[in-house]
Amino acid sequence: MGAWSRLAGEVFLDWLAPAPGLRWADIGCGNGAFTELLMQRCAPAQVQGIDPSPQQLAYARTRPGAAGASFTQGDAQALPFPDDRFDAAAMALVIFFIPDPARGVAEMVRVVRPGGLVAAYVWDMFGGGFPFRAVQGALRELGHVPEMPPSAEASRLPALETLWTGAGLAAVETRTIAVERDFADFDSFWAINAAMPNTARALAALPPDAAAALKAGIRGRLPPGADGRIVYSARANAIRGRVPG
Repeated sequence: MGAWSRLAGEVFLDWLAPAPGLRWADIGCGNGAFTELLMQRCAPAQVQGIDPSPQQLAYARTRPGAAGASFTQGDAQALPFPDDRFDAAAMALVIFFIPDPARGVAEMVRVVRPGGLVAAYVWDMFGGGFPFRAVQGALRELGHVPEMPPSAEASRLPALETLWTGAGLAAVETRTIAVERDFADFDSFWAINAAMPNTARALAALPPDAAAALKAGIRGRLPPGADGRIVYSARANAIRGRVPG
């Protein structure tokens, strides 16, 4: 997922076009992939990553590109920061994992100063934008219902708009982010898709012949180019707004 996240994150930051020298909060920073992008591309005064997982945070701290960022364990629904602490807050591929997305957005608004930026991007789960939809779709045809994020509805653009306007944000804008990834061949594509935890568990539960048939079926749906490479696309929904004041 890290490579997909970076591709979408780069387009997202190009769209935001933030000024240098901002104090950023990376909400749900996970393993630090987006934190690293902020440090490398935005010339920030400060980047504070927050995530509930100590294991993810431990990995984030090892990223050379994230050197200089700070990481804190905490809950997106109850951020451990005072009001007006940051100039910008972002959620990168996170909002659909938050049990109460409205509360998470309200917390971003609380910790960002008046006039500051509140933004997010998330895979378009219902519009065919999820990077691993090919394998999950094939599993669904076999009766294996893929596990969805707890707040998957928040990935829809209208839902994001409702969350941002409902939190009182101004100058709300949305866009879709389309990215594509080039794989050397089908086996490279398959190795990355099959390694996703939910997919790996579902594949392990299949009889060997069924798993082989599923793989062959997906191969048939993704014909390679003349050079044998597979080009696969993904799409995210993005939103931004400003704290009034």
